[in-house]
Amino acid sequence: SSSKLLGCCLVQRSCQIVAMRNAEFRSRTVAAAGLLALAYGGYDTSFASPNTLKARETPLSHNRMQRANSSAVGVIGAGAVAACAAAAVRPGRPTKAKTSRTKTSALNPDNFSDVCDQTGVTLNRYMIEANRQGVVDTDILSVMNSIREATKVISKLVNTAPLAQAELLGLEGAINVQGEDQKKLDVITNDVLKKALRYTGKLGTMASEEEDMPVNAALSLETTASGTVLSDTGKYVCVFDPLDGSSNVDAGIAVGTIFGIFKESEETNAVCNLPANIKDLDGDQVSCLAATLQPGKALVAAGYVLYSCSTELVFTLGRGVVGFTLDSSIGEYVLTRPNIEIPSRGKIYSCNEANIENWDEPFQDYIKDIQTGNCETGDKYSLRYIGSMVGDVHRTLLYGGLFAYPADTKNKDGKLRLLYEAAPMSFLLEQAGGLAITGHSRVMDIPPVSVHQRVPIILGSKEDVEECKKYYEKCDDPKLKERCANRLKGLVTA
Repeated sequence: SSSKLLGCCLVQRSCQIVAMRNAEFRSRTVAAAGLLALAYGGYDTSFASPNTLKARETPLSHNRMQRANSSAVGVIGAGAVAACAAAAVRPGRPTKAKTSRTKTSALNPDNFSDVCDQTGVTLNRYMIEANRQGVVDTDILSVMNSIREATKVISKLVNTAPLAQAELLGLEGAINVQGEDQKKLDVITNDVLKKALRYTGKLGTMASEEEDMPVNAALSLETTASGTVLSDTGKYVCVFDPLDGSSNVDAGIAVGTIFGIFKESEETNAVCNLPANIKDLDGDQVSCLAATLQPGKALVAAGYVLYSCSTELVFTLGRGVVGFTLDSSIGEYVLTRPNIEIPSRGKIYSCNEANIENWDEPFQDYIKDIQTGNCETGDKYSLRYIGSMVGDVHRTLLYGGLFAYPADTKNKDGKLRLLYEAAPMSFLLEQAGGLAITGHSRVMDIPPVSVHQRVPIILGSKEDVEECKKYYEKCDDPKLKERCANRLKGLVTA
């Protein structure tokens, strides 16, 4: 009787696993179809429903849709095919978001079984293993899948931009919320990433550097033939800069995408520093704003994609830092840096040295000392500066040293955005063993008071940043100390 009971239990469990695999298959097929429509139907794609995908100005014909389906691997890549072939998907074990992080090792790919000898560990496989081990839940898995597919499209756009200059290069003619001229690719890539993320149905809120306010990311689809309106929402918040360094695009210099993922607070009375002008917002906008204004220490995942001589995706799930390289021959991100750790010291500093006379005195003194070798190591540091945060941080992460965009007399609070750039990059650097500060304080501890708040930032190798911080600690400028203290208190209004 016990053997019969065991047999029944095994059969029941097998049925459950098959059902879950089928659900995962359907989910990924829908996401892949949506991104195919995005690639084939123009950049203004309107996601209607899985069966009625269309573009506003360039609707897909029946024959064109057939070509899209048959060419999935060639255009978007083998991601959808590989996802459908992965037969070992299990449901995720939700984990509660933590408010502080300590550096831990990334997942060890040597422990993965049945890895394909031809491809190695793909991003899809890595995320499935992270889900199995309870590092992420299925919602994060879905969000990362969308980031993966969207950034492949963006990589293609960046690489082909010189061949389609009229459509992709130059100014859009609009000014973004920061008062900066928007490039055509700024607008296009923002649209690509927004629609890919929204289609997951796993985000509650999205916030982009290119837009004024966070938006509700709930998935709302057209009414079906039966009259049912499909909708979905999620518990995560994604913040992103779709194309960092876009001013360099016309020159073919490295650019990138930066993203961070928060979990919406489960506390009904969560403290949030809402701006004073919320009376001008409706209830939905206030809710989105409250979900977005979280300090960097609340991040559950963050990363960037570098579009250069190769396309590299580097990210953290709160378990170390890993790097993947896009293999265009199979259309997949493949694991190439299984455990990135920044050297404790470097010999390179990266900043716009043309502004040195306008910087805060402690940072001026530090830079002058490492230039001449009058520092703790006794070595003379070399200057390397691209002008694209993703490119400069990527080099710093691999070679050590530090990257900085400090405050100056014109920009007392720096120029980089806390939510879209500083916090995600700080989280990633700390997970790799580095540090990130504004001068006196840790970037990750700053509670944002507006979605486009700017902060100064100095990040990089642990010992280099610690040495730099000593210069600030020796400085007795009360105004400098007050600015740093006010940021931590949430008293900054810009």
